[in-house]
Amino acid sequence: MAHAYRAIHNVFGMQNARATYDGLRKLLPDERPFVLTRAAYAGAQRYAATWTGDNLATWNHLSMSTPTLLSMGVSGYPLVGDDIGGFGSSPPADLLTRWYEVGVFNPIYRNHAAKDTADHEPWANGPEHEAIRKKYIEMRYRFLPYIYTLTEETARTGLPMMRPVFLEYPQAQEFYGDDHDFLFGPDLFVSPVVSETIDAQGIALPPGEWFDYWTSEKHTTQDKINLHPRLDELPLYVRAGAILPMQPVAQSTSETPDGPLQLRAYLPASTTSTDCRGSLYQDDGHTFAYQKGEFLRVNYSCRVLPGSVTLTSTVEKNAFQSWWKNAELTLYGAESLPKEVRVGSEVTHDWRYDSQTRAVILTVPDAVNNWTVRLTF
Repeated sequence: MAHAYRAIHNVFGMQNARATYDGLRKLLPDERPFVLTRAAYAGAQRYAATWTGDNLATWNHLSMSTPTLLSMGVSGYPLVGDDIGGFGSSPPADLLTRWYEVGVFNPIYRNHAAKDTADHEPWANGPEHEAIRKKYIEMRYRFLPYIYTLTEETARTGLPMMRPVFLEYPQAQEFYGDDHDFLFGPDLFVSPVVSETIDAQGIALPPGEWFDYWTSEKHTTQDKINLHPRLDELPLYVRAGAILPMQPVAQSTSETPDGPLQLRAYLPASTTSTDCRGSLYQDDGHTFAYQKGEFLRVNYSCRVLPGSVTLTSTVEKNAFQSWWKNAELTLYGAESLPKEVRVGSEVTHDWRYDSQTRAVILTVPDAVNNWTVRLTF
């Protein structure tokens, strides 16, 4: 009897999640269920998301968060998160703020706490902490096009959204034992602050070139970076060659963003045909119409040559009408003003150069089409 119990114990959790999923499908046949399960078994990732259980509001549990979520992802359970701020006990203000920051780049971003603990809400602990937490919550909304594209890739391939560095860079053996830093998708490198000490934080970047997200300063893997991150600063780097789809800030996923799609291209020093790229996937977010092909998928690429940069948009599937029509394109890494900017075959003068971030900014009209932008220097 005991042997039979051991054999079925974990499977029961998976079947419970499956029954919940199937029941919701019967109640709302054309609405995608969202099921969050406490514990389960291999296979449950098909039916439910999960979280790491009753963590504590301690710096040690914040530091344990990243390796736990990474392990879940590479084990085949990619849609995971933890209780921001810790479930049990009461977090100090700085700890709660740091947890809000790194949580932006977890697959699930959820604040949750036990009864009789101190408030975990963003507005707890005064206006300074509230402003920082609001900044990062809004950052999560700005990244939703990138996050949703990653989520579709995860559902289709099983590749986790939150990735250990070695998954993208198996040749970089120095990262094999790194359970502090991680990649969010292929393009974002996160080095979270998980200690209350004020010592400098040494950061080693993966192979290649990387842009500091906050300053647009370009680094290479050879650079030795030592930071004393401010309370409002999460060390975050973008892969040179990344083309990130983003959006204007919204207050809810049900709110239509007010403005164009925002494309951020981070130009490498030079490119091959494959290392400057990005993509965008969108559908209605609710129904199963995507299974009938009702979705939008766009692939972006760029080519950097001496004296010119060309960025190309190629529509792979256009069977869903998105909220945006135009795209605001920002190209980081332009070391000087371009002599000429073309959208398609037409020269445009409707662009500007930000010398502080070394970026060229322009609008691409009717961007849900194939198009090219060419900068000549």
